[in-house]
Amino acid sequence: MANPAYVAVDWGTSSFRLWLIGRDGTVLAERRSGEGMTSAAKTGFSAVLAGHLAAIEAPENLPVIVCGMAGARQGWVEAGYIDVPAPLASILTGAVSVPGESRDIRILPGLAQRDMARPDVMRGEETQLLGALGPASAGAQAVCMPGTHSKWVHVTDSKVTGFSTFMTGELFDVISKHTILSHAVAGAEEQPADAAAFEAAVSAAFARPALASNLLFAARSGQLLHGISAAAAQARLSGTLIGLEIAGALQDAANGTTITLVASGRLQALYEQAFRTLSLAFTAIDADAAVRRGLSAAAEAIWPN
Repeated sequence: MANPAYVAVDWGTSSFRLWLIGRDGTVLAERRSGEGMTSAAKTGFSAVLAGHLAAIEAPENLPVIVCGMAGARQGWVEAGYIDVPAPLASILTGAVSVPGESRDIRILPGLAQRDMARPDVMRGEETQLLGALGPASAGAQAVCMPGTHSKWVHVTDSKVTGFSTFMTGELFDVISKHTILSHAVAGAEEQPADAAAFEAAVSAAFARPALASNLLFAARSGQLLHGISAAAAQARLSGTLIGLEIAGALQDAANGTTITLVASGRLQALYEQAFRTLSLAFTAIDADAAVRRGLSAAAEAIWPN
């Protein structure tokens, strides 16, 4: 094997991603599975990791840097949280060692916002944030990381000043499957996507977030009264939730704040469409690339060559 330096792992609630990184920063091997925290807590974190390391024939002395839910209280070893406001670089110095292992394994901490009025936590996204912006960045930035629980992080001159979690993905799943709107969206996947309906819903929710539950119901009433398709109803639901998220996330944003979107695949396309609809300038960064860069920054800080 050509000059491996360390193994980087992003361990989510339901997913596992591993990369073998070479001394020149290239990806030498990659593994993905559904063995997230929920599964690994039953079968054993050490056993899951060992199986993947054996599959890529990683040398026995190769260190491993981990981010994500493996560091949660119910995970492998609790890595704790760094309280915000905090410098981005503080993520690099908060890694916790996993005891009882033959190789050096470190788990990165999460971030916590302990404001009684707006308590919030993140674990895993802080590493994407580090990879997206680097430990030193200038100006005011709002970083959007879409997902089941979307994160919006506000950073000013390399300091995380605050962040918010939006349950956009989970709400979409619950509403589309377990409410009256499930009838409206039935069969949507078999129809072409309705971009116009999505964009109209984003604009309406962004402009009038106080009407959130009314706008959501319009997906049903629009179908009953005007015969809109299941795809249009689904687009209205998705667009409304994303529009509400953006409105809330930017409510307290300072003038001149730039938006950085850290995403990939379908979510990246949806959020890019939403930002363009609202005439919001943004820069997009691939989520996988960001988390690898963040893990690499941590590995290089812990094990300098």
